[in-house]
Amino acid sequence: MTGNIMSRNAVLQFRNYLHGEEKSPATIEKYLRDVRGFCRFTGGREITKEQVIAYKNWLLEQGYAIRSINSMLASVNSLLSYLGMGECRAKSIRQQRPTYCPEAGELTKAEYLRLLGAAQGQMHLILQTICGTGIRVSELQHFTVEAVRRGEVCIACKGKIRTILVPGKLKKALLDYAGRNRIRAGAIFVTEKGKPIHRSTIWAQMKRLCRRAGVEAAKVFPHNLRKLFARTFYSIEKDIAKLADILGHSSINTTRIYIMTTGREHRQKIERLGLVL
Repeated sequence: MTGNIMSRNAVLQFRNYLHGEEKSPATIEKYLRDVRGFCRFTGGREITKEQVIAYKNWLLEQGYAIRSINSMLASVNSLLSYLGMGECRAKSIRQQRPTYCPEAGELTKAEYLRLLGAAQGQMHLILQTICGTGIRVSELQHFTVEAVRRGEVCIACKGKIRTILVPGKLKKALLDYAGRNRIRAGAIFVTEKGKPIHRSTIWAQMKRLCRRAGVEAAKVFPHNLRKLFARTFYSIEKDIAKLADILGHSSINTTRIYIMTTGREHRQKIERLGLVL
């Protein structure tokens, strides 16, 4: 840093700092992507609080969602704090917590089943593993032959270790798949070269299923499978604290976002109150 101008070296040092804080690879990638976007906006100009506020306003003008803007600001603010420039941080945009989520973006159980019907082989099992356990796509690598045989998968993420129980049907399907493909140890979902399958490959393969399954592409991505698990679990158990533990959330507020009903469902509940004649 020279004269409060962001340098490439400063960003590299920030990456090393995030590694030292034991952030997950996906989190580090996200932070750096946000920081680089901010650097492009500043164009080498001196970093001031006015610049950061201008960046926030520019994101608004570009039509980014409030949650996305606040997430990007959190990354930039983290960098500024690390560089000793805390006075330049900008406040996040305050927004009332939504009571329902847009219906257009939510994957329904019926749509999920259509995706399963269209999928084959490895992808058919990957969809069931994510949606049947609520894991993050990056956590698939922890589903090893040894762990599945035990029926428990231990996942270390964000400084915490949690145990995922493997349902009986899924356990049998995973071990049968491993046996057919001569996978005797280690990760079950691997490439032809034996390396754990990358999240980008899973994303691309899921998108290719959309037309055959008759599901809108905008709804089909790994995280929506995790959210479908959350909504389905909560509809049966009504235990948000337990669900937060299963999903690995530090805050129940995050879990609340996962279990929000759609606008249609929310409207139906209001109409059932019978308060309008």
